[in-house]
Amino acid sequence: VQLQASGGGLVQAGGSLRISCKASRAITSTFNPRTMSWFRQSPGKQRELVASITSVTSGGTTTYADSVKGRFTISRDNSRKSVYLQMTSVTEEDTGVYYCNTREADWPWGQGTQVTVSS
Repeated sequence: VQLQASGGGLVQAGGSLRISCKASRAITSTFNPRTMSWFRQSPGKQRELVASITSVTSGGTTTYADSVKGRFTISRDNSRKSVYLQMTSVTEEDTGVYYCNTREADWPWGQGTQVTVSS
């Protein structure tokens, strides 16, 4: 499996951004059952879990870190083997490199996508 994140960029504080991640070379039976997550690594900090979404058959339940709850929305499209993160009301603290992976982080990490929030 190769995880390819995209859609990052420079955004002003208070703005919105949608990032995507595609699990290329994954077959449906590999992707669909997995809880998928977004992680981020901010400057000087360890990588942290931001949001997760369970499989569709498990209800597609979403969970969020307290720091992004109410502002970020995770979703998935199994037909595209993709996961998305809609970010709204961003702050400078949301700056970092965003990665997707399984909740257990047991697939090889991709290159991530850089999100930079300016004041």
